[in-house]
Amino acid sequence: MEVTLRPDERIDQLSSQGIQIIQSKNVFAFSLDAVLLAHFVRENKRHKLTTVDLCAGNGAIGLFLNRKLGGQIYEVEIQPRLADMAERSVKLNDLTDRYTVINDDLANVNQYVPKDAADIVTCNPPYFKVTPASQKNPNQHLAIARHELTTTLERVVEQMSGLLKTNGHGYLVHRPDRLSEIIMTLEQHRLVPKRIQFIVPKPGQEANMVLIDAIKDAKAGGTKVLPEFVVADNHGQYTKQMMEILNGPTR
Repeated sequence: MEVTLRPDERIDQLSSQGIQIIQSKNVFAFSLDAVLLAHFVRENKRHKLTTVDLCAGNGAIGLFLNRKLGGQIYEVEIQPRLADMAERSVKLNDLTDRYTVINDDLANVNQYVPKDAADIVTCNPPYFKVTPASQKNPNQHLAIARHELTTTLERVVEQMSGLLKTNGHGYLVHRPDRLSEIIMTLEQHRLVPKRIQFIVPKPGQEANMVLIDAIKDAKAGGTKVLPEFVVADNHGQYTKQMMEILNGPTR
């Protein structure tokens, strides 16, 4: 389906998922954290599945889950410009029958999706707390995406837990330096981390991202820390695994 692009927009593609997505360097463009979180989500093709993506941005994570998940997918984004980009990307991929874009604060998500109704909730939230010393991007769109200006980790986890059914999965990508706070916040809201994976930019470097799969009302314990995922080699070239996530399996 054809869509109209604004002058600063372009169409990019995640070849492995057959998805085209509207991007803008002036407003928002998805990065590897969105791609890796979508890859981390377990496949589930159930027809009646309900998935909610919080802090959806231009809709990247939800769209990248198109082939992996069945059922309906809701994209929740507070910024009108980004929600509009997500809406047009849904149309671009002929997915209007399965996707609903909600342009509202995630605090109001239960006006659209009832409590205890979601099987899966994903979120790539703002990573950085706002403090007097915070260096925020002068571009308000980017500042909101990166800093906790319109929501917080606590609010994200609270809404994630409220949306999920018992035994539903909540998926987060975040920064490792906040891991102890993240785990504590999840457990305070009945979400038990079951799988954790650290993302490393190059071999031997410290992790700069962490992926977490938490299950609502699961028994405590049994957490698995998966082998670290290395994005690129020492020359900055993507690893074979990263290339396959982006482009599909090599033949």
